[in-house]
Amino acid sequence: MGNRKNLCAMIPESLHTQVRTEQEQMGLTLSQYMEMVLKQHFENGGKNMANGATRTLAFQVPEELFERVKARLRVTGQSQKEFVIGLIEKALQEAEAEAETPQEDAQGEPA
Repeated sequence: MGNRKNLCAMIPESLHTQVRTEQEQMGLTLSQYMEMVLKQHFENGGKNMANGATRTLAFQVPEELFERVKARLRVTGQSQKEFVIGLIEKALQEAEAEAETPQEDAQGEPA
């Protein structure tokens, strides 16, 4: 991990409560959470996520899977977004490569 710097700012109490609640739900330290939020902001060019350049993909998972993902994120330091996008990209690459490979029939002949 590279050099680290502290960032401190006064925010409204209601926003502070929202931040801390979500941070705790995600199982991240405050530093990990703020780094994730800031990276997401700058990855989007500092623009609102609703500008059409990005789309939201949301789904629910079983609690056990959620906890496994969070444990993995604590080890890797990745954000949840980075982790899930990486998995999706890998699966799509594999599926696209498989689709490009000629399929064989039951006798091993190209279909």
